[in-house]
Amino acid sequence: MSFLARPAVAAFAATAMQRLQALANRRASGRGSTASWLARLPEYVCTTRELTVPTAFGPARAVLYLPADAEGAPPPVHVNFHGGGYVMPQIELDDPLCRCIAVEAGVAVLNVDYVVAPQHPFPAPPRQAYEVVKWAAEHGGEHGWDGGRLSVGGQSAGGGLAAAAARQALEEGGPSIALQVLHYPPLDLATGARDKRAAIAKPMLRPWMADVFDSAYIPDPKQRADRLASPAHPSDTADLKGIAPAFVVTAEYDLLKAEGVAYADRLRTAGSLVGHHDVAGADHGYDSTDEDKAREVYPVIAEQVRRAFDKGAVQGGRP
Repeated sequence: MSFLARPAVAAFAATAMQRLQALANRRASGRGSTASWLARLPEYVCTTRELTVPTAFGPARAVLYLPADAEGAPPPVHVNFHGGGYVMPQIELDDPLCRCIAVEAGVAVLNVDYVVAPQHPFPAPPRQAYEVVKWAAEHGGEHGWDGGRLSVGGQSAGGGLAAAAARQALEEGGPSIALQVLHYPPLDLATGARDKRAAIAKPMLRPWMADVFDSAYIPDPKQRADRLASPAHPSDTADLKGIAPAFVVTAEYDLLKAEGVAYADRLRTAGSLVGHHDVAGADHGYDSTDEDKAREVYPVIAEQVRRAFDKGAVQGGRP
């Protein structure tokens, strides 16, 4: 076990990373600040407002995005979970994606500031994510969306939480989910990063990062094979027939690509894979630094969300 993989050390390192991010967010501008994320992809214009979602893990802050010209019947809702290794509360990171989905798909987007480790280790984040999805399904009439037409998605760790929310909806009888969007997600925490292989020598995700993120999130390695953390690990053999339709996005050079492909294959076998899109020449988190690729891939995701609701009847998410 590496030094950083020790739970106490990982928790300390994760907390330090959170504090550094908080300092960046307090800056008026500059790379990594809240203002820098909100300024990206300015062509996607939305109206926004903050909501508070009650959960058993405390109130979850969320930002609601609506197209600036939204009118008529309440739109469907897409619940988004941001990335950050399950330890970074970086809700602003997904602001450009949320705006694109809202505008291009014509939906309301709920961007969720969920609880993170080490303050709230597994299984708190996936359980809270599921509670938020249920709340979005049940309370749309109060906030301007149609909760009966609902999709979920997320980037990186957020993709893992979207997959976990869809799994719980399958197991617990709903709510119905029209689509799950899994954007370069971690889906196998049971396999150590040093045992994973990327297509390039030095991928963005390094073993030391996994040591911090995984040990802070799930201190007990025996728990990392849980279905809500590692649905792509071979130990999870449950029948996924009936799980929400899925669109999986991987990045060619990403250390996590293989597990994304493995889970896409599993969903295909279950009859629930809508599509798998591999972003050529891209690594994990490519869209945070490459706006051209973000402008290329975000509309592809939005189109899948739009199609999920254009089909009419919501499908999936129930046993």
